[in-house]
Amino acid sequence: MERTELAAWLRLQLTPGVGNTGARKLLMAFGLPQSIFEASSRALEQVVSPQQSASIKQIPSDLHPLLDTTWAWLHANPQTHRIFALGDADYPQSLLNMEAPPLLLYAMGSAAAWRDRGFATGGGRCVAVVGSRNPTPQGVANARQFSQSLAQAGLTIVSGLALGVDGAAHEGALAGAADGQLATIAVVGTGLDRVYPRQHRDLAHRIVQHGLVLSEYPLGTPPLAANFPRRNRLIAGLSSGTLVVEAALQSGSLITARLALEQ
Repeated sequence: MERTELAAWLRLQLTPGVGNTGARKLLMAFGLPQSIFEASSRALEQVVSPQQSASIKQIPSDLHPLLDTTWAWLHANPQTHRIFALGDADYPQSLLNMEAPPLLLYAMGSAAAWRDRGFATGGGRCVAVVGSRNPTPQGVANARQFSQSLAQAGLTIVSGLALGVDGAAHEGALAGAADGQLATIAVVGTGLDRVYPRQHRDLAHRIVQHGLVLSEYPLGTPPLAANFPRRNRLIAGLSSGTLVVEAALQSGSLITARLALEQ
């Protein structure tokens, strides 16, 4: 991705009041983001509201610092750092079935992640394993053992890098995957320049070596509470099945299960 193209995507992502749904309408009408910003207000108002049109005409104040940071991050380690824009060949096809797919997906992963297009094509190769952040010892063992066996069968385990079941699922996948296999995908609710929770810093590093860490949030995004239920739709969307281990009735894990049923 060229710097000018990245700048246009980031500007669209940062434009307040547009959101993923509005941005997708604009992209369908005008094509690439650059064309959106070159369009007249009158043309824009055929697609979005006058308020959204006016917002599009304003350059976000944080665009240029974020562009510099993101460009530097991309080139700091081009073997593991990637950004996929909506419509890219490597953008996960299963996410296109969602109502509001992310405009950009930030990714850190192993060479296997880029060789193995299973995460992009969604060809029945991914299974989500989610559950309680405070599981029983039996719950931890169940999550780890199921994930290890599924990985040994050639499946990729998708989870959210949270404490408890998520961490056990990632650990089981890493233990069960063969060399060169895309072992596990961690979908996180922060920017990829930080790890949350901190206790999983080493786990996240190992996932980057043998799997994929994925986020829809720009670099620098802190662990805001609202981001985590939202990222659950990506966990469900990437997966052909969802296994829930020890979840409370009012939990994010059952939100993921509901989203999986809807998708």
